Amino acid sequence: MSLLERPPLTGADALRAAIPLLRGAGIEDAARDARVLLADAMGLGADRLTLHLQDDLLPLAEARFQSHIAARARRQPVAQILGERLFWGLTFVVTPDVLDPRPETEVLVEAALSQPFGKVLDLGTGSGAILLSCLTFMPEATGHGIDLSPAALAVAKRNAERLGLRARAKFAVGNWFEKLTGHYDLIVSNPPYITADEMPDLEPEVRLHEPLMALSPGGDGLDAYRAIAAGAGRHLLPGGRLLLEIGSTQGAAVMDLLRAQGFSVLDLLQDMDGRDRVVRALAPG
Repeated sequence: MSLLERPPLTGADALRAAIPLLRGAGIEDAARDARVLLADAMGLGADRLTLHLQDDLLPLAEARFQSHIAARARRQPVAQILGERLFWGLTFVVTPDVLDPRPETEVLVEAALSQPFGKVLDLGTGSGAILLSCLTFMPEATGHGIDLSPAALAVAKRNAERLGLRARAKFAVGNWFEKLTGHYDLIVSNPPYITADEMPDLEPEVRLHEPLMALSPGGDGLDAYRAIAAGAGRHLLPGGRLLLEIGSTQGAAVMDLLRAQGFSVLDLLQDMDGRDRVVRALAPG
């Protein structure tokens, strides 16, 4: 049968073909991912897909869906395929140059917004998701995002533009506090913290498709915290807050690093799975 004689392919037909392919690639939530990708290919909201599963796929939608499925079978994250991710109720551009914002990082944003702040510094800002979420819900505040990657900062600037925050969010290439002269009442960071030994065990979506420099500093995973603990006191106003996302086993080590630099460590916050996720501390003085 020629392509011209082939019966039209419906959305349901496309799903039936795609789901086993994704399962064969080792994707646990194959049905969910296939539905999300099909909805995007058809130009629909995911909540409306069921109403249109019996619709014939237009050639462009079919080609887009096949491309989506091929990328997902290579274990590319869904957010990268779609080009965006929902975080803290906001939509952020996501590319292979930045970490895919994770739900557990929302614990840090919640902690940041629990008290007023006027000026915030985000170290290793990546997509800008943390900084821009904080600024969106603290309308009088301004902030700076620092990252070593110019490509990541280009994504952060796009997100700031989309959210109408370019006037309140400034971005600069930098290595932690290098060249910084300002003072802040809040510093936040989700730095690279995965140990060298943990890297081979990461899911392919992370290990193969997210930037290594944003995942791991190598060694014991604590190098970023050593740099932040050593420099944050010079840039926080007296009593200013420091909020750091951590790996689930790193709480005690990070708190010790901060105490050694004169910080008052308040507590550890857990994520929705009950794992240690954020260290809260106050600046010396």
